[in-house]
Amino acid sequence: MTMAIRLDDRGIIDVAGEEARHFLHNLVTNDVASLKPGEARFAALLTPQGKILFDFLIFAADDDRYLLDCPLDLAADLQKRLNIYKLRSKLTVTNRSDELEAIAFPDTTEAPKIEAVALAADPRGPLGFRAIAEKGRIPAEDGRKDYEARRIHAGVPLGGVDFDYGGTFPHEANMDLLAGVDFKKGCFVGQEVVSRMKHRGLVRRRVAPYRAQGGAPAPGEAIRLGDVEIGVTGSRLEDEGLALVRLDRLAEAKEKGQSPVAAGVALQFDTEQGALKSQ
Repeated sequence: MTMAIRLDDRGIIDVAGEEARHFLHNLVTNDVASLKPGEARFAALLTPQGKILFDFLIFAADDDRYLLDCPLDLAADLQKRLNIYKLRSKLTVTNRSDELEAIAFPDTTEAPKIEAVALAADPRGPLGFRAIAEKGRIPAEDGRKDYEARRIHAGVPLGGVDFDYGGTFPHEANMDLLAGVDFKKGCFVGQEVVSRMKHRGLVRRRVAPYRAQGGAPAPGEAIRLGDVEIGVTGSRLEDEGLALVRLDRLAEAKEKGQSPVAAGVALQFDTEQGALKSQ
């Protein structure tokens, strides 16, 4: 049986109306115009300076209704921000986090047969399927550890843990490697800065997976090469973790045969692992 994992740290924002598609497409980092029921896209709403304010999965519930699977702690702020941008657009923005929930099916490559409001393959990589359903509709298991292991191994960052909202560019959070930015769709908030980073190769740091020689350090620990700080640790599970690090410093350490250290633990980074393979 396919494992269903309730993600109780996620909220759901409902954007509906005849102009919902156009509104979202012109606002967020990914293509919404071609999004169809049964599909999901990874996207973000950025500051005009190109930094991530909110990241989310967008599901097409039907032609005029979209569901945004976002961090629960940010759901109310996301609703407020979308309403600011809405102006006179013919649509509604509703926080439905009390009614709907996100369910992950990380260990399957086929769509589970369930009653869901929306269901799609997770577009970020080997994380199986994702559903939005009425609360309590789908029986779920306590398998969050399994989901986190897959997420960390795939190099998929978690906002607020692996990067800071309001202070991180999409490239730094691997959104360009996780199908989270469409560089051909045209304008979106912050698009000019993000496109410049891509075309000029200005990405100096990224979230990268590592393996620790011992238990992985807690999130927020400084990573050092000698006396030089090169990054900070994020998500962890057993001896694996993610960290936001300077890529040039990692390359130097590899050339010299040195290991970065955090909280007294040596870390071995692999930029050929997970999402970073495609660089």
